[in-house]
Amino acid sequence: MNIVERINNEIVYIDGGLGSSLIKMGLKSGTMPELWNIEQPEKITSLHREYIRAGAQVLTTNTFGANELKIEQCDYTLEQLVTSAVENAKNAIISENKVKGEDVYIGLSIGPCGKLLKPLGELDFEDAVSAFSRTIRIGANAGADLIIIETMSDTYEAKAALLAAKESCTLPVFVTVAFDTNEKLMTGADPLSVIAMLEGLKADAIGINCGLGPHQMKAIAQKYIQFSSLPVIVNPNAGMPKSVDGQTVYDVDALEFASVMKEIAQLGAHGLGGCCGTTPEYIRATVDMTKDITPVNIEKKNTTVVSSYTRAVEFKNKPVIVGERINPTGKKKLKEALRNNELSYILNEAVTQHDSGAQILDINVGLPEIDEVQMLTDVVTAVQGVSDLPLQLDSSDYVALEKAMRIYNGKPMINSVNGKQSSMDSIFPLVKKYGGVVVALTLDENGIPSSAEERVAIAQKIINEAKKYGIDKKDIVVDALAMAVSSDKNSANTTIKSVKKLTEDLHVNTILGVSNISFGLPNREMLNSTFLNLCFENGLSSAIMNPLSKEMMKSYHSFCALKGLDDNFESYIAFASGEDTDKKPSSDNALMTLSFAIEKGFSQKAYDIALSLLDSENPLDIINDKIIPALNKVGEGFEKNTVFLPQLLMSAEAAKSAFDAVKTAIKDSKEKKSDKIILATVEGDIHDIGKNIVKVLLQNYGFEVIDLGRDVKPQAVLDAVLENDVKLVGLSALMTTTVVSMEDTIKLISAKAPLCKVMVGGAVLTKEYADMIGADHYGKDAMEAVRYAQEFFRH
Repeated sequence: MNIVERINNEIVYIDGGLGSSLIKMGLKSGTMPELWNIEQPEKITSLHREYIRAGAQVLTTNTFGANELKIEQCDYTLEQLVTSAVENAKNAIISENKVKGEDVYIGLSIGPCGKLLKPLGELDFEDAVSAFSRTIRIGANAGADLIIIETMSDTYEAKAALLAAKESCTLPVFVTVAFDTNEKLMTGADPLSVIAMLEGLKADAIGINCGLGPHQMKAIAQKYIQFSSLPVIVNPNAGMPKSVDGQTVYDVDALEFASVMKEIAQLGAHGLGGCCGTTPEYIRATVDMTKDITPVNIEKKNTTVVSSYTRAVEFKNKPVIVGERINPTGKKKLKEALRNNELSYILNEAVTQHDSGAQILDINVGLPEIDEVQMLTDVVTAVQGVSDLPLQLDSSDYVALEKAMRIYNGKPMINSVNGKQSSMDSIFPLVKKYGGVVVALTLDENGIPSSAEERVAIAQKIINEAKKYGIDKKDIVVDALAMAVSSDKNSANTTIKSVKKLTEDLHVNTILGVSNISFGLPNREMLNSTFLNLCFENGLSSAIMNPLSKEMMKSYHSFCALKGLDDNFESYIAFASGEDTDKKPSSDNALMTLSFAIEKGFSQKAYDIALSLLDSENPLDIINDKIIPALNKVGEGFEKNTVFLPQLLMSAEAAKSAFDAVKTAIKDSKEKKSDKIILATVEGDIHDIGKNIVKVLLQNYGFEVIDLGRDVKPQAVLDAVLENDVKLVGLSALMTTTVVSMEDTIKLISAKAPLCKVMVGGAVLTKEYADMIGADHYGKDAMEAVRYAQEFFRH
């Protein structure tokens, strides 16, 4: 039985934390664990054997950090490290008289690449795909049975790794991600948005690992089981880490761990294993306590979901609004902006629709005189930088759609496919590969049918064809087509009847471009808003409409309130009380404030506005009264979990642009010297995403940052402290194997530079742990580091 069949029908046991176990076996602080694949193969094989004896059916290879971006200064090639890792696992299986691929499976471990992807970082998406692909090809050729992508904290990086796996081999792919205590990934994704994207990309099993112990993971596991149609894997840490006599230990023992894993298995998880701190003892206890549990059957879920990098939108009872304004049809200003490559105008439209109540944004940039392929990818990337709403990728150009779907961060809507065989042959392979909810137009080679029955028949044909590609009906939203009532007085009735039949007979979600109904008639909003409610009453699931239209939004909010779809009338009351839009910050180019530009992440606009303000305001007043307060507002939102990392970083970049503009007026004056802070990722750790985020924010708050990079020896940190007379150091670590280096660095600084304080952060740390290793401050996120630095230098 292959691993996919097994995990769909049985509970499969996965091994535990390799890195933390290797430390106990003598791995020295700062040593890259993968080196032991070649230098200490007998120890790696021995550890694999212990996990097999404990009952593990899946061995993860010692390749978590093995990719070409991380091993630049290694004495061995990537091929040597990965091949030897797989060989060690093979040898363990043979020595235990097990059959590889039947009794025990080898999972090629693929961890994060250690860099943040563009537009938030410097790594290009395709470069990330390439780096993951090389490791995966080597591992597959060496004999791995499956790919295990693990500990991902960014959906975009998870997508790059999953695409790399699917394009580089034919092996099954399991993907697990690392949530924090707020049930969010580092970049803000919630469980449903992660599930939607990974299922769309055709992962074979999905789940959660690292960061949390079994108690904290249980609630997240329950959500996965509730929403996912795939087998769910749960690999917790052995609780939270702490330092005892210089050793990292965890606060949940094997029996307590296993008892919670039993509860998780009873909820319906099919993959049970461990992460940091889970030795073979933990896996043995889990197997013993769960081996008699009858696995819960995995049910196909029928929820239609689209997602961005932070949020998911479900098509349920309450209709969904798709903002229509980024479409050049009939829009002179947008056409001009597209021709001039003026993305700021398009971003304004995105933000305005977002703030006005759209839940999804349609993106259509089709003009015959521009390069639509390049423009669509540019706009999608740019819009995802200023809005976290899911996008509807709208194009008749197959190549443009393919490119946009590839670089989109989430599970998009695709507009559109139709009943023509050529259309289905082009679009469905894209949806199969990249995932998405596709809009199905009820027209075919014979045009648009005049009757509702014929339109429903075309919809059924599209649904049937989609099945051949493994695309479920839940991932199809049918457009019954609203045609101008001015040219056919019965067209509205036909559309409404079609919506009703599609809803009741085919049980499929529906969508309409509502404003088409009034084409050619005066006072169009009056017709549009009435037609909208008639369609909603007959089952319309979603409407492509203008969320800036008061009449349309009045109809929408009134319908939801009267139909019991608005809990406590919250949306209705908010809309009614905020109807005076003049009180809201404007995103109009001529009226936009500097604060608004910074809060929304408009870097170029922030620069332009700041520059113009210099004609009438003092440079320092602009900084103190406008730039810093705006950045503080976004930072406070981040701390309250109403703003997430991508928006925080984009706002920081906008603030930096504004600072740069203001500095042109004060470059010759005597500026106050900036307070200096050293940042470093500790020895042995080559993951510097967290450090780089802290760096960006500190710089935008006016601090001078001396960035020592990653894998920095304790002595090198001390030397920089003494040489630059620095009073505050920030240390970062992601891996359990490197926190000892962090402690060594803190001790050295404390002994040789006692006036220097050290703040620490990283996925493996807690406040208790930070206190135990002698840190002066623990920052759970980047903004906490900023707040501590501000307070420290204030005194």
